[in-house]
Amino acid sequence: MNRRAALMGGVAAVAAAAGAGVSLWRTREAAPATSNAALWALRFEQPGGGQLALGALRGRPLLLNFWATWCPPCVTELPLLDRFQREQPATGWQVVGLAVDNLAPVTAFLAKRPVGFAIGLAGMDGIELARTLGNAGGALPFTAVFDRAGQLVQRKLGVIEPADLKRWVESMT
Repeated sequence: MNRRAALMGGVAAVAAAAGAGVSLWRTREAAPATSNAALWALRFEQPGGGQLALGALRGRPLLLNFWATWCPPCVTELPLLDRFQREQPATGWQVVGLAVDNLAPVTAFLAKRPVGFAIGLAGMDGIELARTLGNAGGALPFTAVFDRAGQLVQRKLGVIEPADLKRWVESMT
């Protein structure tokens, strides 16, 4: 019986160590994509028709926000991002929302709560894109900020606050 208990204890310890290792590996901070070429070549369908080409947005600061209609914190921050877009024309800032969602719910949502910035439909592929930008867990909302040269300079997981926007604008001047 002691041998069996020792064997079971050993198996449990190995399983626990493996589980901890997998957990650490999955929650580590993902390194941002080293090549921006793939990012800037992406195109997304837009809810109102047409395509959103990320490459056309290079040359100006870009706030790329990953959101979904089913994500309450995402919905909470959209009015702040909309106001930011309207207040920043002189500085050249652009806001783009990539919806990790399907066309029908995004269209219905935007009919009730329109925004003044571009929306692209990323679907569930948006989670993988967010991971390549440093969002290891794939949670929402997630925001990536790019400078005029198209380089990732900031990222934030969670709801954007006015202080974040102020800090990002100041860092680009």
